[in-house]
Amino acid sequence: MKRLITGLVVLLLIISGSLCLAQTDESTVKEDFKPASTNQPGREYPQVNSEGRVRASISAPEAQRVQLDISAVKYDLIKDSSGVWTGDSEPQDEGFHYYQLWIDGAAVPDPGSLYFFGAMRWGSGIEIPAHDQDFYALKNIPHGQTRAIFFPSKSTNTSRRAFVYTPPDYDKDQAKRYPVLYLQHGWGENEYGWPNQGKTNLIMDNLIAEGKAKPFIIVMTYGMTNEVKMGGLRNFDIKPFQTVLVDELIPYIDANYRTISNQPHRAMAGLSMGGFETRLITLENLDTFSHIGLFSGGSISPDDVKNTPGFKDKVKLVFVSYGSREIENMKNRPRRGPFGGDPKENIDALSKEGINTHFYVSPNTAHEWQSWRRSLHEFAPLLFKD
Repeated sequence: MKRLITGLVVLLLIISGSLCLAQTDESTVKEDFKPASTNQPGREYPQVNSEGRVRASISAPEAQRVQLDISAVKYDLIKDSSGVWTGDSEPQDEGFHYYQLWIDGAAVPDPGSLYFFGAMRWGSGIEIPAHDQDFYALKNIPHGQTRAIFFPSKSTNTSRRAFVYTPPDYDKDQAKRYPVLYLQHGWGENEYGWPNQGKTNLIMDNLIAEGKAKPFIIVMTYGMTNEVKMGGLRNFDIKPFQTVLVDELIPYIDANYRTISNQPHRAMAGLSMGGFETRLITLENLDTFSHIGLFSGGSISPDDVKNTPGFKDKVKLVFVSYGSREIENMKNRPRRGPFGGDPKENIDALSKEGINTHFYVSPNTAHEWQSWRRSLHEFAPLLFKD
């Protein structure tokens, strides 16, 4: 376990990049900025232009220095005569990004943006329009529901929250039952991640409307049993959360929703740490899960298959994905690659052994939500095929 945790920490360091300061060349910036879709109602800033640059602006007349901190890079803002600081980032990858402002050394949320939970805090986030954003666009089609529930957890002596996506026809046919996907967030995030940043409901609604995926239920819950502070991931133990998921949440969902409550109709997937959790839990519980999805969260090796009795007979799908920039980092720094070995080599080896496998690379993205939205979009149509 210690080796696996260490591997996950190394992976997070590789993909997060290093902190640095930067300024943009304003002469090259396209002046077609528009308010971001993730702004609070009526707020003009932050803005995004067609290049994917972010323009931040905040009134702080008494401040000596203000910076925009996004994608692990800080950009200095410039103060005008009225005390308003404004400045731009370099172009960002498509999709969602966490960010914050630094005012005289204090990291603060941007009052112009909606708040999202990431990096162990509620803070600012911004959406960079993507060329393929249609797959999670809000359309005039039948929509499912995302329901907030609380389920009893004796092992943690509390009631825990989960979000449950039910497909559009769930309430229409009371006799119909559905498979279930248990979908986990990444480290520093919580159960709000997939419903909010991940746009899970819109991805599924659109796939179902297009006839590309079977309707199924998705359950998203908090993947920790304790609050882990920055730098404390090495102390994470999978066993308490495995108890919550397998022994408490799954029975609750099966008792309160019209599920097909057997192994062939139950899947687990997750991003980053959630993929790490998925790998550990599914390999220990092949009588519970039949479909496995790891999004930027390691891979399953031939040795895993060899050391897990019944794997070939019980597992119906192994799906592994990464952002293309993550793959590039692995090639450039092979000694610090992800735990479990080279993901593409592992998937190819499993495929040769007759296991149903899929490997997906999100183009031009790193360890970020656009990689994982695309991963879910690719993964969902492969689930629960007859």
